[in-house]
Amino acid sequence: MTSPSRSRSWQKLASHYLNLHSAGTTISQLFNEDPQRFAHFSLRTDALFLDYSKNLLTAETRELLLDLARETGLPDAIKAMYRGDRINNTENRQVLHVALRTALPEADPAYNAAVAATLAKMEAFVTKVHSGDWRGYTGKSIATVINIGIGGSDLGPAMVTEALRHCHVPQLQTMFVSNVDPDHMRTALAGADPQSTLFIVASKTFSTLETRQNAALARRWYLENGGEEKQIARHFVAVSANVPKAQAFGIDPENIFPLWDWVGGRYSLWSAIGLPIALACGMQTFRELLHGASLMDTHFRDAPLDANMPVIMGLLAVWYCSFAGAGSQAILPYSQALHLFPAFLQQLEMESLGKSVDLEGEALRIDSGPIVWGSAGTNGQHSFHQLLHQGTHLIPADFIGIVHTQHPQDADQHAHLLANCFSQSQALMQGKSDEDALAELLAQGRDAASAQVLARHKRILGNKPSNTLLLEQLSATALGSLIALYEHQVFVESVIWHINAFDQWGVELGKQLGEKLYAALTDAAECAAFDGSTNGLINHCRDADERA
Repeated sequence: MTSPSRSRSWQKLASHYLNLHSAGTTISQLFNEDPQRFAHFSLRTDALFLDYSKNLLTAETRELLLDLARETGLPDAIKAMYRGDRINNTENRQVLHVALRTALPEADPAYNAAVAATLAKMEAFVTKVHSGDWRGYTGKSIATVINIGIGGSDLGPAMVTEALRHCHVPQLQTMFVSNVDPDHMRTALAGADPQSTLFIVASKTFSTLETRQNAALARRWYLENGGEEKQIARHFVAVSANVPKAQAFGIDPENIFPLWDWVGGRYSLWSAIGLPIALACGMQTFRELLHGASLMDTHFRDAPLDANMPVIMGLLAVWYCSFAGAGSQAILPYSQALHLFPAFLQQLEMESLGKSVDLEGEALRIDSGPIVWGSAGTNGQHSFHQLLHQGTHLIPADFIGIVHTQHPQDADQHAHLLANCFSQSQALMQGKSDEDALAELLAQGRDAASAQVLARHKRILGNKPSNTLLLEQLSATALGSLIALYEHQVFVESVIWHINAFDQWGVELGKQLGEKLYAALTDAAECAAFDGSTNGLINHCRDADERA
């Protein structure tokens, strides 16, 4: 396939955007022209509601974007993924994370059997831990679970476990350690008892540097604090595809949960990588999470393109990134429980879409993948929202709100939270004109001359686009649907841009260089093997003892 930018639908969209821009079209104007705009530009699934009416988008824009989806082969690409085709072409792998939560009659039934067996194994293990049948080396029940992983083996399960804190079982504390900085692990261990602590070592290869180092530190801590070598299997389990390495570490093969090469790390929280979720919240809650994702899987596979939530959101992302020049995307969950969600989406989107060549290895002629960032509302309103409102960058925003709080006794305070969510998207859209700012200042008693000057500083241009996603409650089902929505949105973007969303070769270079630099840092000889900056930094650290 040639670059999508050469397609007929792409060219039409480029002209269409220029027409909207040159005509000075505003989102507020589009609402004035269509009293039913909210109904015309919103979608509902079993667990989610999407309002995308506050976008610089007309019915013609939507139809042109859908034409682009058809011309770039999106319907066939969706079928290929669900069928189990090897769409990860650089690694010659299938992409079947959907099989972790949705039965796929189109794919090999062995996948469904493997998933069912793993879920059964997880359930049996969780039951043992929760009931107290699984005990530490002195007979104490497990009270602390520490998950050791990084990237997809950490971000997804950590985010979900935090989001579903209201579902946690009372007898367990669950923590996550990812950073190779020993301070991360030492902080987690500070309040733990080696007699009642269970470690989950989550690594597909069981060789990831950060995970390997942290697991070794945890092992030393266990042994230095009274733990016995022969009882190490009571305190360490693994989620890995490398059984021999996990077994060499001291983990019983019966307590090694499988991973498969047809599930990428950032798509793996639905697999045994989700074991800490199940331990923290219970297996029933984990199954509800899977069910929510399955609902979105079915919607994505079966809904027509114009009523397909991931398709619409993916096309909007392409619209802003490729045609409007937006280089970043703000994720704004108005839920403290979802405060890790922007970080989770950073990996999901930026590791998937951060590519500079297409599926054939040809240089991209277009920008791919926005920079994803954000934080929980309302905190962002008192920091970076200033840039959203009055800065010069175009930054589309996704607002995520929860209709009903988990704390009904605080319903009035929750109403303030929702009011802030809705007012921010409204303010981004409508802004504040010079005239309104001037009238406001004059009403406050300002003299005309100073009011004229200050009004220019208070002007807010508006016309900033946003989506609003609403969950009725922050249930495991709704959260599962929300995560799967963004997974499928990323896939849509990758198909339109004609890139592979399922490899991450850029991550590997730093790993390769890191091993060489570690050897240089721990060598007594002066380093001269690298570039001048790297040599200087290594020698500066190596000579630290002499300066002390």
